[in-house]
Amino acid sequence: MMQQDGGRERINIAIDGPAGAGKSTVARKVAEQLGYVYIDTGAMYRAVTLSALRSGIDPLDGPEIASHAASLDIRLLPGEQGQKVLLNGEDVTEEIRSREVTQNVSQVAANGAVRRLLAEKQRRLADRKGVVMDGRDIGSHVLPDAELKVFLTASASERALRRYREIGDAQGVSLEQLEREIEERDRMDRERDVSPLVCASDAVVLDSTAMTIEEVCSAIVSLSRTKLAEAK
Repeated sequence: MMQQDGGRERINIAIDGPAGAGKSTVARKVAEQLGYVYIDTGAMYRAVTLSALRSGIDPLDGPEIASHAASLDIRLLPGEQGQKVLLNGEDVTEEIRSREVTQNVSQVAANGAVRRLLAEKQRRLADRKGVVMDGRDIGSHVLPDAELKVFLTASASERALRRYREIGDAQGVSLEQLEREIEERDRMDRERDVSPLVCASDAVVLDSTAMTIEEVCSAIVSLSRTKLAEAK
């Protein structure tokens, strides 16, 4: 059900999809165009992962990771270049995108206790509507009642190329290696027992392989306006 804010009607938008599909970039731009709040749930899992690695905790040590996550203060704030991520008051926006964090975040995200903890925080953030939230299980688990659900995907080779352009030279990794890592990340996300990557039955599937960011954003904004019109 949509809500009104000062006479302006709002809905929640859930954007799911595999690693490297462009969810965060698209979700942020869609939120800007609609005047909504953008919530990058993946950044929350990355912050937990970063903190665990700093503390020498094995990402596969479920109970220890869960206990550690419960002790953290993770905040998402608007920033000049998008969303700012604070971990216990420290700005870790850049550090959570490191290759080491990327290689370990799926293991942390597969922890049921961690997912329950963060999902509850995410639901509270969306209580007042007007939220664009991206992740792996937003439409299927975190916000199952979101008025608009989008499953954003792209070929593994295209996602690897996008990632390579973003970090390849800086982190000394080849395009081929990135594609292998993305395919392995896809497998782990699909096969994990807790909240696996899944396309919600009522989600609109958008394959962005041959689309520009602007085209994807335009499609989602158009879909959101259709949903608002239907709800009136």
